[in-house]
Amino acid sequence: MSTILVVDDEYLIADILRYALEDRGFDVELASNGQKALDVLKGKRVELVITDYMMPVMDGGALAVSIRAEPLLQGLPIILMSGAQAHMGRDNSGLFAAVFDKPFDIVQLMAKVKELVDAPEAS
Repeated sequence: MSTILVVDDEYLIADILRYALEDRGFDVELASNGQKALDVLKGKRVELVITDYMMPVMDGGALAVSIRAEPLLQGLPIILMSGAQAHMGRDNSGLFAAVFDKPFDIVQLMAKVKELVDAPEAS
């Protein structure tokens, strides 16, 4: 089963994503900031990261830069979802496989996840 790491300090959004992803057959790990996400990535194999931009401790941009600096994680797809900072992701297109503005369309986001991570739909 594919594992997706959701990184967001807004717990309601993280939970909505977790439920939607689990319904589609994915394992989900949660982290509330970029530093905690890096800690998860050290101990768990993850096929995709979905991250917010604005978070305490380490933002989504710094997280993406840190992931790209790790040789074993360079190919890991990252989706950025953000409100006012979505343009930061679009300006740095090499960091992110996709950028979604908040509020995001869950159907479009799930379609992009399926495109990036081939996992079977839950029955």
